Amino acid sequence: MEIVEDIVIVGAGIAGLTTSLGLHRLGIRSLVLESSDRLRITGFALSIWNNAWKALDAIGIGESLRHQHHLTPSILFASTNLDQPVSEISYKGHEVRCLQRRLLLETLANELPSDTIRFSSKVVSIEESGFLKRVHLSDGTILKTKVLIGCDGVNSVVAKWLGFKKPVFTGRLAIRGYTNFKDGHGLGPKFRQFVGKGLRFGFLPCNDEDFHWFLTWTPSTKDEELEDDPVKLKQFVMSKLEDIPNEMKSVVEKTQLDAILSSPLKYRRPWELLWGNISKGNVCVAGDALHPMTPELGQGGCAALEDGVVLARCIAEALLKPGGEETNGKIVDEEEEYRRIEIGLKIFAQKRRWRSIDLISTSYM
Repeated sequence: MEIVEDIVIVGAGIAGLTTSLGLHRLGIRSLVLESSDRLRITGFALSIWNNAWKALDAIGIGESLRHQHHLTPSILFASTNLDQPVSEISYKGHEVRCLQRRLLLETLANELPSDTIRFSSKVVSIEESGFLKRVHLSDGTILKTKVLIGCDGVNSVVAKWLGFKKPVFTGRLAIRGYTNFKDGHGLGPKFRQFVGKGLRFGFLPCNDEDFHWFLTWTPSTKDEELEDDPVKLKQFVMSKLEDIPNEMKSVVEKTQLDAILSSPLKYRRPWELLWGNISKGNVCVAGDALHPMTPELGQGGCAALEDGVVLARCIAEALLKPGGEETNGKIVDEEEEYRRIEIGLKIFAQKRRWRSIDLISTSYM
């Protein structure tokens, strides 16, 4: 079975849904392919900074999310060997909030037409078809599209098609958890970070009831067996909390096993973005498919939101006539339309190349 779509976005994560909603706000339909049978909520929460709030406001969902998440006033840095904070850095002048990933994805998805996301749709291959791309799915479906956008994460099929190598393992792992306090946690809105003995702990409240925490470290060989066992993951984290204040220990203690996960920290080598193809013809990548990075700056999700807004605008400029009408396949000269799409995606690549290089490099350092 062959289906024809003007725009196909691979991946219903932050970048994919933001791009789709950005297009929708501009009157352009897209189809989003998600390999899972539902929205995938990995990571539990993420820090959202000024740049990302501007993106969320641009697609019209910023205010609803602000009401559900506290403003973070500052970050407390401490050594695991000391009881008192070494320093406190104010976020005055910055809008920083710890956002629940589930709420972000659901809010994005709920703003889209009901037939926008196609679940259980795993892309297995991509091939040329004149001025179109043919996208083969695991269930045998073939999609033909004028524009193909890869927002399919660190193991992106689209990025591979563009010639990118797999992201590089940093040698570090992260354990993340999410804790709900039905009666409130009473720990205030500040972000706390503890560093020492090769470990980095972070504790970020989302609101009065919900807390996100993480641990990053360089594992030994024996730590490899932790990855898929939440019981061992929790035991491991608790064993490393001896120098952390008791109130922070309680956050981990009350975390349910299904709210703990581990993942390797990966990044794309910056020079690959310098020389590689972010776009090629009518295909491009965005989000983690473009710029997987380490979490030190808290900019992975923020950059994905930026990508989505910028990409939607670039595609709209390519597909809309000067008077604002969508071409909707009515342009007789397919080659001219392809050329306009190609230019639009090149403009996106130009806008995002050095931004991505900067964020990846700074995060890693």
